[in-house]
Amino acid sequence: MKSFDLSLFADYFQFYIQDESATGDLSEAWTPEATDRLLAIVPGMVGISTVRNMHVPVSVQVLEREPDHDSSDWDHVVEASLDVASGRIVIAGCTDYFPDAMRIETEPGTYRVRVSYGALDTLSEDGLEGDDHYRLQLWPAPSIAVRVLKQRPT
Repeated sequence: MKSFDLSLFADYFQFYIQDESATGDLSEAWTPEATDRLLAIVPGMVGISTVRNMHVPVSVQVLEREPDHDSSDWDHVVEASLDVASGRIVIAGCTDYFPDAMRIETEPGTYRVRVSYGALDTLSEDGLEGDDHYRLQLWPAPSIAVRVLKQRPT
């Protein structure tokens, strides 16, 4: 397992994970449905919505197989697929300078991405402070349609 703890600037309330060679654009992928599930997709790229427009803690785990479900420990959990043709995964805030963004070497192929969202209800009144945190788990798996495993309370 490869594991990383990051602090990403979630400008525009989002960050992304993508294949290094992907050329997609998430701007039109943020439909009302995607906004509700806190996750947007285009080929080779997954956009993750956050509840703060600040630096947020993100943990990333690249696994050999599907992890145990622990959705009871999280507010919201969504799964999607990510095709990684280049063998390099990039994780960044949407306004980060792409050449400087975090990269993870991995085997080329299709990966499942499980995004878990925690402490979404801990924001300060001005929305600048909070204990919200995000975990991305990736493992090799066949492609699937986006699915919400646990929906946050609205």
